[in-house]
Amino acid sequence: MLKSDFYYDLPEEQIAQTPVYPRDSSRLLYYNKQTDTYQDLIFHDIYDILQAGDLLVVNNTRVINARLFGFDEKGREYEILLLKRIDLHKWEALLRPARKAKIGTRLVVNEELSLKINAVGDNGVREIEFSFEGVFEDILSRVGEVPLPPYITEKLEDKERYQTVYAKTPGSSAAPTAGLHFTPELLARLQEKGVDVAEVLLHVGLGTFRPVKADDILEHKMHSEYYEINQETADKINKATLEGRRVICVGTTSVRVLESVADENGLLTAKKGDTDIFIYPGYTFKCVKGLITNFHLPESTLIMLVSAFLTREKVLELYKHAVDDKYRFFSFGDAMLIL
Repeated sequence: MLKSDFYYDLPEEQIAQTPVYPRDSSRLLYYNKQTDTYQDLIFHDIYDILQAGDLLVVNNTRVINARLFGFDEKGREYEILLLKRIDLHKWEALLRPARKAKIGTRLVVNEELSLKINAVGDNGVREIEFSFEGVFEDILSRVGEVPLPPYITEKLEDKERYQTVYAKTPGSSAAPTAGLHFTPELLARLQEKGVDVAEVLLHVGLGTFRPVKADDILEHKMHSEYYEINQETADKINKATLEGRRVICVGTTSVRVLESVADENGLLTAKKGDTDIFIYPGYTFKCVKGLITNFHLPESTLIMLVSAFLTREKVLELYKHAVDDKYRFFSFGDAMLIL
């Protein structure tokens, strides 16, 4: 299976640069698997589609100020993107310029924060060790920046628009963007209707947004990301599964948590750890029955996951419609609901 099988043409002007206001006024492409039909809607119309008994599974991770800048002893500037925390002082990170980011290099961020490079791992990831006094999270909130994707070139005026309204647990380098469309009011209306909500955690890092470089996608290795699923969520999902109710994931990160933990009967246990699950066409889903997702980059692992949930041909057909109908793409773009 080739990476090029998941390519599509997208005009640059359809890459969303800013979020829409309000959040739930983005567009929604609804695809019904049973009838093989689709509709062009507004996101808040999801209220009319979801049913009492449905269970939405959301990722409650919170994006941290994971982008830093540091200087070496010669005054050269480095960009640092934090990916995954190892312990109190150590992180996995990407550094640019990568070729100069060698083991032993020391960088100063400011008078509060400095670091050294301890090791070089797979995919150019560095292990770095910070030196600081005080609370690291407080320092990071002051000196770091929200790491918007490189295809977003406009300044984000309201940093909370790159957080979901249910974001709780800090640790992500990127937002789980399918959840950006929900407002507190829409979630409240859905719950009043009888739609339940369960929370999982996956800290979005290199596994989610690293590009596929191998021509044969089977040669691609996912970078691991930290996840948690607690007993309350496992019980909710298991109850819905056993009762034949729909388990609908908000975003590909929620899918990856559930499918990492579910057994062959689609049942889950409370668990935490790292997952490097790579879902592509041919995968048999054990738990997930529906998906809310944004429109993803060509040849990405995310479009491959969505293609596994439908078929590659159907996803490319829906994407072509979205392109032709001027949907907005990627992180601040529009959404698709597959049920």
